[in-house]
Formats: sequence, structure tokens, C-alpha cells
Amino acid sequence: MKVIETNIDDMSGELLGFLMERLLQHNALDVWYTPIYMKKNRPGVKISVLCRPQDQDKLEDILLKETTTLGVRSYSTFRKALQRQWIKVSTRYGDIRVKFAYGEGVFKGSPEYEDCRLASIAYGVPLKEIYDEAMREFSKLDIKLKF
Repeated sequence: MKVIETNIDDMSGELLGFLMERLLQHNALDVWYTPIYMKKNRPGVKISVLCRPQDQDKLEDILLKETTTLGVRSYSTFRKALQRQWIKVSTRYGDIRVKFAYGEGVFKGSPEYEDCRLASIAYGVPLKEIYDEAMREFSKLDIKLKF
């Protein structure tokens, strides 16, 4: 795995939001922003991109073209990740996808935000209620025994 980084102190939030979309569309495994202070005590943001080595050049090109940066830095890293799969659970608010992760003695699930958001709007109930309902239904499933 590779991490590509650059520091920015002169871009708007709208441009940074678009940048994240572009990086993820081009195979970035993760993109995150960290608030930092730069020279002359200016607030800025550190842009970090996690990627596979074969995607590094393309993602560096996007950073150079879509930001005000004059350069990027990169380093190798290791990532340990659980296996992941999707399952649909039926709730009183409709079907909700749950991503579940397993391995290394770990088994956990997380409802898909977009499914929960749409159900919250459609049924006029708080988003947390949709999440809780999806997790209740997920916990009833016997899939843990299969992994």
C-alpha cells in the first residue's frame, strides 16, 4: 500500500470536496483530510490518499492537477483489513444493506448510510432509528456461524 500526501492552505471546501470524489473514482482506497497549521501560522489541510502501488501515478497526477499544490510526497505502508461482504436485512422501513466484516476473531456489521438516509426521509423517522432497526435485524441473522 502507498500513502500520498500534500498540504494545502489556499483552496476552498468545494474544491476539496470535488477532489475527494475524483480520487475515489480513480481507485483511491481511502481519502482523508487533517486540519493543520502551515508556515506563517496559516490554517491548512493535509490531504492523505491510501492506494495500491499501481494506482499511485494516476492519483498523484490528480492531486497535482486538481489542487494548488506544488508537489506531493508518498511512502509505503501496511494495511490489515477484515474480509467484507454485503447482506440485505428486512426492516419495517424496507430493505437495508449492511456491510459486515469478519476475520481475526472479529465479526461486525454497519448499515449502509445511503439506504438508511433514504428510509429516514421516506418514513419521517430519525436516521438513528433506522440504523438501530437495521442492526437489530442484522444481529438476528445466523451468518456469524458461517465465518
